[in-house]
Amino acid sequence: MMHAKVYFDSWANLMTPMNQPVYRLPIFNREVGDAYNQAIETILSHPQLCTFKYILTVEHDNLPPPDGLLKLYESIDKYDAVGGLYWTKGDLGQPMIYGNPKEMPKNFIPQKPIPETVQECNGLGMGFTLFKVSMFAKLPKPWFKTLQEYAPNSGARAATQDLYFFQNAGREGFRFACDTRVRVGHLDLKEGTVW
Repeated sequence: MMHAKVYFDSWANLMTPMNQPVYRLPIFNREVGDAYNQAIETILSHPQLCTFKYILTVEHDNLPPPDGLLKLYESIDKYDAVGGLYWTKGDLGQPMIYGNPKEMPKNFIPQKPIPETVQECNGLGMGFTLFKVSMFAKLPKPWFKTLQEYAPNSGARAATQDLYFFQNAGREGFRFACDTRVRVGHLDLKEGTVW
């Protein structure tokens, strides 16, 4: 089920580039990392979809602005993925723009957003993110993995599917940014609050 506010107030009004093909590929009832892997596999193995230049991920609780995709197109040239700015849910929410690539060692500490700019980062959430299709052929599978494990010799490791992807892709030299002009609402489906 998709919340009516998400579909009618946001997704139905999302502008797409004129005279360009667009295909929507919904994935339901899968663990989130598996869902993203299935979507990418489907796109790369399809004779027409594999020729598309970009993949836009949009999650079921995100409310992008009508011109959000057009702005991401404007800002992706120097990057391999660029996302809209949104926050984790709750009163203590944080911006989902992780790590400053100029700081060493590389980290995924949330950055303070700089308004109205394209801000380079080490990782993003995937609620409204534009990826270059070409990068997926250059990365090992699985691209996305929700990681929660413990190994006696190395300790505990945990990562959401998005930061797992961005950490691995960043090691391969791919670059990412957040377009802070694209402010994306994050809907709490139970409370109806938009963060």
